[in-house]
Order: sequence, then C-alpha cells, then structure tokens
Amino acid sequence: MVNVHKGVLVECDPAMKQFLLYLDEKMALGKKFILKDLDDTHLFILAEVVHTLQERVGELMDQNSFPITQK
Repeated sequence: MVNVHKGVLVECDPAMKQFLLYLDEKMALGKKFILKDLDDTHLFILAEVVHTLQERVGELMDQNSFPITQK
C-alpha cells in the first residue's frame, strides 16, 4: 500500500529546526507535522500546517525581540 502526503520542503538554521522538532514531538499543532527529517537544515512537513506554523514562529520571534531605545 502506498501512502501519499502533500508536503513542503522547509530550509532553516539548525536552531529553528530544533524548535520545529520540539513542536512536532509535543504535538503543539494538534498532530505530528514533520514527514521527514532530511539533514541539518531541511525538513519535509505537511503542507496543511504551514500557515499555522508560520504564526507560531512569528509569535516566538515577537517574544524574543526587544525595541532599541535611544539614550
């Protein structure tokens, strides 16, 4: 039997890849979304979770950014 999944190739730095692997392991999006861990900087993920994943990464970036203030 053949199983077919529509996916997206994601290229990211190793730190972001570890974050994505963590989200997948904890099923933070409601299900596992990584179809294949390809190498240090590439993942093949389900196409249907791309928008949700972009929002989650955007939230992470917002939490880790600080405004520059002039003195």
